[in-house]
Amino acid sequence: MYTLPGIYLSRYDRSAVIGKENKMKKRDSFSQVKLSEAQKEKLKDELKTFYLTERGEEIGMIEQMQLLHLFEEKLAPVVYNKALDDAKKWFVQMVDNLDSDYYALYKNVD
Repeated sequence: MYTLPGIYLSRYDRSAVIGKENKMKKRDSFSQVKLSEAQKEKLKDELKTFYLTERGEEIGMIEQMQLLHLFEEKLAPVVYNKALDDAKKWFVQMVDNLDSDYYALYKNVD
């Protein structure tokens, strides 16, 4: 048996996990976050407002699009991956709690 924190894996399960690592390499091209047109417009307005209030500069449509594109390409995947890592941590913690809660239900047999 192979173990992860609170999870016991058989050899079959372990090979499935290793197989997922190979699949993840193929999914890299899908990791880009896609925004709807309404979301893009709202974010461009936010960028324009930010530059005006924080820097006292007015930016045009092209600069808004360029900044949004930069954030989509560079920042969004980092934030997305961090969210996935946080979700995984939470899930592993819940599985660990489930394991201990399960054994807490056992009755004393004398």
